Amino acid sequence: MKIATVARAGVRVLVASASVGALIATGVAWSVQQHVTTTIVTSDAVTPHPVLIGQAFTALLVGLDARTDANGNPLPPALLDAIHAGPDEGQLHTDTIILLHVPALPGEPAVAVSVPRDSYVSLADGSGKHKINSAYNRGVVAAEQELKAQGVTGTELDKRGREAGRSALIATVESLTGTSIDHYAEINLAGFVELTDALGGVPVCLNKPVHDTYSGVDLPAGYQTVSGPVALAFVRQRHGLDGGDLDRIARQQAFIAGLTQRLQSEGALTDPATLSRLLDVVTRHVVIDKGWDVEQAAAQVGRVTGADLSFHTIPTGRPDLETPSDGLAVQIDPAAVRAFVSEQFSASTPMSSAPTASTAPTATATSPPTASTTPTGAITAGGVPCVN
Repeated sequence: MKIATVARAGVRVLVASASVGALIATGVAWSVQQHVTTTIVTSDAVTPHPVLIGQAFTALLVGLDARTDANGNPLPPALLDAIHAGPDEGQLHTDTIILLHVPALPGEPAVAVSVPRDSYVSLADGSGKHKINSAYNRGVVAAEQELKAQGVTGTELDKRGREAGRSALIATVESLTGTSIDHYAEINLAGFVELTDALGGVPVCLNKPVHDTYSGVDLPAGYQTVSGPVALAFVRQRHGLDGGDLDRIARQQAFIAGLTQRLQSEGALTDPATLSRLLDVVTRHVVIDKGWDVEQAAAQVGRVTGADLSFHTIPTGRPDLETPSDGLAVQIDPAAVRAFVSEQFSASTPMSSAPTASTAPTATATSPPTASTTPTGAITAGGVPCVN
């Protein structure tokens, strides 16, 4: 998801890509800001503080496995079948968790750090160690139990429960990474699908053909454009991948790199019909915190070119850690995670730290050569990386 991850990209990069000059020149940027500001669903989970030009900020981007839109309305059954959503067990798990750090000054690199959904960590609600992707849902369940006892029902129950879930996830990520989160954005399954459709697809590259009945992905090797349910299947697959969830993270990072390329391509955001479709997706499927001023954030993110955005994954231990109640999980050393995140966010260049065996397999690529084996390194948004 995102972002994959992709969540805030639907608003920020929409206005802040390389086409921002053309948008401003035609007056479209102002219209976009006004429309998004007045119609997008907002959250109080983060203490509001504006994004000021010349100040760095860190945002938590979340892909939510939800069967409802941003307003709590159920998604159509036909769409859920198309995206292989599986049975609705009432669990709001976060399939994608990414910390995006945007620097204060032009020329400084932006860094995105992924947290595996199965990371076995101490949750901030005091319930002990569990997979981090359950923090949101546990927060929702606990809050709804109290709210129901107070007589709260319906959409108000769902809204307040979701807010508690966001707060629980934010607190857990802050505790794990030692990083203060300034802004928050989430997108659901349908939003991801419709975002790629609205853009006419996103370029990706595979080192080898893939076929997986669980996610529904069935794609050849090489460079190609994916959209809709196929794009979602591309980023959700983990069965059949040697690295499991860590390989899926590499997929998500590569997808965001391709999305960045698509958004920065000529004409991607200057067509009124495309903008209208994107705005419709954002206002129905994206949630952002109330303090995230669209215009100021767009101006800051707009200074980051694709080559200045790199993707990393927190250091991990064994991927098959046996747990008392959560099945197999990914082993995590919190001290190592905090040191890694601090180093990445303070690095002077995107590739400042040497890759280690504990980071997810990643790749760097230029525009369409022959697909090659994925090397270890940092994915950047300066090209369309080939991944497994």
